[in-house]
Amino acid sequence: MPKTTDNDSHIGPSMSFGDHLEELRLRIGLALGGLLIATIVCFFFGTKIVNFVQIPYNAVMPDKPLITLAPADGFIAYMKVSLISGLIISAPWVFYHMWMFVAAGLYPKEKKYVKIAIPFSSLLFVAGALFFLFVVAKISLGFFVKFNEFLDVGSTFTFQNYITFVTTLMLVFGVAFQTPIAVFFLNKTGLVSIQALKNSRKYVILVIFVIAAAATPPDVISQVTLALPLYMLFELGIVLSMFSKKKKAKE
Repeated sequence: MPKTTDNDSHIGPSMSFGDHLEELRLRIGLALGGLLIATIVCFFFGTKIVNFVQIPYNAVMPDKPLITLAPADGFIAYMKVSLISGLIISAPWVFYHMWMFVAAGLYPKEKKYVKIAIPFSSLLFVAGALFFLFVVAKISLGFFVKFNEFLDVGSTFTFQNYITFVTTLMLVFGVAFQTPIAVFFLNKTGLVSIQALKNSRKYVILVIFVIAAAATPPDVISQVTLALPLYMLFELGIVLSMFSKKKKAKE
């Protein structure tokens, strides 16, 4: 079994395939352990978290409480909220082990970029989840309610469906907000040049809208509110890469 400390002297491209698998197993185990602990903690604060997650709904439909249609709906939604909240809280721990596994296959000079990526990955994940909850969720729910009124149909959402809608898209936005880190990392490791990133803009826009359409409900509002931040984050990744290049040239 290989050593698993974070010292650059013992891990890198020279690791065997078996060593990489062992490193992956360890990192996954540690990440899942942290997630489990955070989920258990969130389970005991579930009612407060549920009230927090319902803020967008209460803003759009203040006079209509969420309902359940099956006996287990409330319990299932409660567990789902606890799990997603646990993932958000444990994001620094989870991303740390994800990036350290990536670092195991890099040269020492490349690993310094992993140390930069770890805190920003966690911050961007939480920012993406909260951006959906406090900005996009209210806009999307308002759109659906207004469209139902246009069809002369009443809006009554179930607790489980609402929780699924919110928690799923919080995860989607959290992952999507990793874009500038991915762009910066690809450039700094020499996989993609800054010029290649600039030349790919029109293709990136197309891919972003395809991803936004696939990852969000079938309404233009949700798709655009994901696609626009994604493209801005892509451009931020280019800016960060250019800034790093200029700083290195001065040094």
